[in-house]
Amino acid sequence: MLPYAAYLRVYEPLTAFAESERKVWADYADSRDRPRRANALNAEHGESVMRLLGMPPQPVPAQESPNAYLRRVEDRLYVCPWQTRLRSWMAFSRLRGTTPVKLMDHLVPKPIAEQTADDFDRYKRRAGSSALRTHIRTTAWHVPPSWFVPFDGNERWLVLGSANPGQDVTTTTGRNLIYVTSMAQARRRAARALNVLRRHLGDVASNFDVEDIARWLEEFHPHSLVELDYGGLVHLMDDEALQADQSVAELSAALTGLDTGQEELAYAMYQRVILRWKSMQLLESAN
Repeated sequence: MLPYAAYLRVYEPLTAFAESERKVWADYADSRDRPRRANALNAEHGESVMRLLGMPPQPVPAQESPNAYLRRVEDRLYVCPWQTRLRSWMAFSRLRGTTPVKLMDHLVPKPIAEQTADDFDRYKRRAGSSALRTHIRTTAWHVPPSWFVPFDGNERWLVLGSANPGQDVTTTTGRNLIYVTSMAQARRRAARALNVLRRHLGDVASNFDVEDIARWLEEFHPHSLVELDYGGLVHLMDDEALQADQSVAELSAALTGLDTGQEELAYAMYQRVILRWKSMQLLESAN
């Protein structure tokens, strides 16, 4: 869990869960002790820091998180489980697969790394592939262009607030940039984008990761909600930058331009999105 991260989340209706889970989530929603949305990112980040700073470090929590993000629409409850243990396992596997062995041994002692990998293997054998579905995707220091595809510019919700350097960047309290849409709309837009890219770019379309997003959305209940949350990234952007950020609308215009033969428009809109987020990524290596 990184402080400067964005999140793509799916909230499923309560009826999408197994009967045994429905009561658990319904009771959870009524609980006064659960983390509220304003503090949820802070709580997740705090848990991660405590694990990683421990001696020895614990890359993955011993138990799955009982928490979730919640939304209510017209008295209908939607649930997005944190799945911290599963997400940590998957992130650890990616890290271990892309990090040189000597460096990995410095990050996590070899016995702990091997035990973590073995635990994940046992979980996968026991639970099956369907249990590897995560409701939350996370990315640090930027938002991938494919994440903008499921949304419309009119679904943008911006709240400006303090962006002081000393503020806790893990919480979105008072400062948010969020998009929320229905699963039906998200799937339709992803399918349309994939169709446009394939017709006009051929095999190159696979480079844009839209197909991956489209497949992921198909794994959930058709009446779910999809949310893009800029998370801690809003604290890397001043008010002017947040107000000017129209990445969803710009990417949509790029796709429309590509589909209608307006190549210059398509290129210009796409470049605006790419350059905006490349400049953000450079902050990761800044002093």
